[in-house]
Order: sequence, then C-alpha cells, then structure tokens
Amino acid sequence: MVAIPRGLRYMAAGAFFFSIMSLMAKTAGDRIPTQEMVLARGAVMTALSYLALRRAGVSPWGERQRGLLLLRGVMGFTALSCFFFAVVRLPLADATVIHFTAPVFTGIIAALVLRESVGGKEIGLALLSLIGVLMIARPGFLFGDSAAPLNAVAVGVGILGAIFSAGAYVSVRKLGQTEPALVIIFWFSLVTMAGSTPGAILTWVSPTPMEWLILVGIGVATQIAQVFLTHGLRLERAGKAIAVGYLQVVFAAGWGFLVFREIPTGWTVVGALVIIASTFLLTQIRTPAEEAPQEPSPRRVVGTLGEHSVPRTPFRSGF
Repeated sequence: MVAIPRGLRYMAAGAFFFSIMSLMAKTAGDRIPTQEMVLARGAVMTALSYLALRRAGVSPWGERQRGLLLLRGVMGFTALSCFFFAVVRLPLADATVIHFTAPVFTGIIAALVLRESVGGKEIGLALLSLIGVLMIARPGFLFGDSAAPLNAVAVGVGILGAIFSAGAYVSVRKLGQTEPALVIIFWFSLVTMAGSTPGAILTWVSPTPMEWLILVGIGVATQIAQVFLTHGLRLERAGKAIAVGYLQVVFAAGWGFLVFREIPTGWTVVGALVIIASTFLLTQIRTPAEEAPQEPSPRRVVGTLGEHSVPRTPFRSGF
C-alpha cells in the first residue's frame, strides 16, 4: 500500500473541515449578512487560538516575524473579502472557479519568493485538477449557460482575491520556520475579526439561538481546518500542498447531495473523479530532497494537534 505523506493528509483533512464550514455558512447565509459571519468566525477562532496558546505556554504575539504575521493576516482577510465581493456579483460557479486559481498563483509566488522548484508533472496535475473543478462548476463563460456578460470589476476583484490567498499560503510556509502553527492562526483570526467589525456593525442582524450555534460552529470548523492547513503547509511545498485543497470541491458536492438533495450531474461525477485521481497522483511525486534521508535530530513544534517532529530544514526548497 502506497503511503500518503503526512503533510498532504493534513491538507486533505483541512479541505474536509473547510467544506463543513461552507455547509454551515450556506445554511446561515439565507438571513445573516456576510461580514457578520466573517466576524463570528474570526471571534471564535481568536478565542480558541488564544486559549490553546495559553495552555501550551506559548506567547500569542510571535517571536521573530511579527510584521510577516500581520501581513499574513491582512492578506488572508483581503482574500476573503475579495471572494465574498465576487460571490455577490457573479454566478457562484464563476466565482468558485476564479477562487480555485489560487494554487496556480501559489506555485508561482512560492517559486519567486521561496525559491521552490516547480516540476512539469506538478504543473500538469494542478491544471488537471482545475479542469475537474471546471467540470463541477460549469461556469457560464465556458459552457455558454449565461446570457449576460460577466461583471468585469467583480472578475478582477475575484482574481485579486485568489492572488492574495496565494500570498497568504506562501507566507505561512515562510512563517512556519520560526512560528508555531497556532500563533499564525491567532494573528490571522485576530486581523479578520478587526477587519470585519465595521461592516458587521453596519449590516447587523440579530441571530436566533440556532443561528448562534451555527455561527459558533463555523468558527470551530474553520479553526480545525486552519490547524490542519497550517501543519500541512509546514511539511509540504506550497504549490503541491495547496493543490490538495481541490478536494474541498468534492466534499462540497457530497454535502450538497446529502443535506440539500442536490443531485450531482454527470459533469460533477466526472469532475470529482478527475480531482481525486490527480490529487492522488500529486501525492506520489517526490523530489530528490524529499527522498534524501532526514537529519536525525528534529526540533519540536507545539500545536493543537500535539507535539510533533519537524526536520531542522523542513521546507526542502533549497533556500
């Protein structure tokens, strides 16, 4: 049996919990404004991260790269805001496809900033995964289902959001050399909470008790997903790891069928198979650095997944 690297297993688990978050957001979004959900998500994540950091005896403010921690938070919040802007003004399928261009930008930015190598097989499989996403989303600008032209400003903002999302992923890779995963998550959630507060106040709708439970659930699911995502990015090269996030589309299709009785089309089934196959093949690619024996003396990293070993040179990027 072929073993799947731990980092990519973390990324797959993160995609699953992000799909849970999307399921709950879809349920609450009929009445609760977007920025209110973003604020609730940020508040719950901030509280959970802070409590976990206190329990571990780790300072939430970081040790060496506070400027980069702030930048990661700003990029993450900006990416989220751009995505919601595009979703409101574009068909959901089109906005989803634009958002999932982030792995392509991640590989490019990682190659430029972190000097990570990008192989032809990885590029090909990432593009194959994107084709699977297109099959599931079936955007009107490719499949001819939309009579009205797309809002060019919204498309541009959506692409900008994908670029900021890629920048946030790459910054996590860089921060992982010195900062615990929970510190990175704490800063992201804190910046998200601060950034969404003005918009949430302006559009506030008082949640019902059930909606409060859902809002808290959004934060908890996101917290778990962020932990898995951050640990995955610590162990795998950015472009390779983020491509596994395409599994989120497959999980979302499954929730749509189970919860909302949305019957998958033939395109959805084929697209899901393409994503699963390309993701599995991606996990089997090894670089010479990954195949080389690791140093025997690892350093210890504390996070909500427990204390674990990370090689002293964990990024295998030649930098």
